[in-house]
Amino acid sequence: MIIGIVIGVIVFVLVIWLISSYNGFITLRNKTEEAFSAMDVSLKKRYDLIPNYVETVKGYAKHESETLEKVIAARNSAMGASNAEERIENENVLSGALRSLFAVAENYPDLKANQNFLQLQDQLQRLEEEIAGSRRYYNGVVNKFNTKTEMFPGNIIANIFGFKRKPLYEVDHAEERENVKVTF
Repeated sequence: MIIGIVIGVIVFVLVIWLISSYNGFITLRNKTEEAFSAMDVSLKKRYDLIPNYVETVKGYAKHESETLEKVIAARNSAMGASNAEERIENENVLSGALRSLFAVAENYPDLKANQNFLQLQDQLQRLEEEIAGSRRYYNGVVNKFNTKTEMFPGNIIANIFGFKRKPLYEVDHAEERENVKVTF
């Protein structure tokens, strides 16, 4: 009788642990999806703003068509991504193309004085800051999820129920990882 009670208590504790662990994974999975969705809203705002920005630059920098085409192609690729990994990779390409466009714009004083261009540039800058904050939040939640997925005993539950690591939103550009060179 006592052995039956002990076994019953052990089974009860294991079932409670299993339910609690599973629910923890569901909570973290939903937070990662919510974080990605929040970031996606900012990214979509950027997608909508880019054509206006490109058109404004195009009016002043007609012979920079290759740079402008790269930005539009990168935007379209990012918008057409089918999964998180592809989206992250395409967003890194788009960020690089936008940096090239910003550099082109610096070479045109008349463009930099255009009020419409300045407003678009300001909006794009604020969106980039918003996206950076969203990426930090997303990476924080993903890190918690991935840690729980890999650590014992959570990895057992993760394997049983098919929870897999989520991709971090990492910078993929070597120039962004280099030290900034300041000269006077």
